[in-house]
Amino acid sequence: MSKLGWSLLALLTMFFVNEARAVGIRDEAPDFTLKSLDGDNLRLEEYRGKVVLLNFWASWCGPCRQEMPLLDRLHNRYEDTGFTVLGVNVEGDSKPAQEIVDKTKVTFPILIDEGQKVSELYDLEAMPSTIVIDRDGVIRYIHLGYKPGDESKYVEVVKKLIRE
Repeated sequence: MSKLGWSLLALLTMFFVNEARAVGIRDEAPDFTLKSLDGDNLRLEEYRGKVVLLNFWASWCGPCRQEMPLLDRLHNRYEDTGFTVLGVNVEGDSKPAQEIVDKTKVTFPILIDEGQKVSELYDLEAMPSTIVIDRDGVIRYIHLGYKPGDESKYVEVVKKLIRE
């Protein structure tokens, strides 16, 4: 096979391998365990029975910082109904994450994705990335990026899943 043929084969293989591991709506949410800023290990599976909003973010991401207080309000508003927000910092270093938490005063758990294993597991394509998981551990909503007003869709989805 020619060099061009091998290159094409390699590109096609990468495309299909990436497609195969990407998470989508109605997929079971991949389980993971990460250390929180509080020092506790938190496992997604332990939240089965709750509606979970996973928010992947980074301290260098302006829209991520803008969204954090809004997610905290959502967390606090619906926490008593079986809902939680889990923030997953993709930088792998707790210091920048802690600085943002200190500034924004968010109260939901912040997890540190050391080595970006969970980010790879969820095949992140944008920052921030938000995934809403139902009580059975199934992905029901995926949103890439953030612009003001996006949080209204989160509220709509969360309220619907809480009622199910």
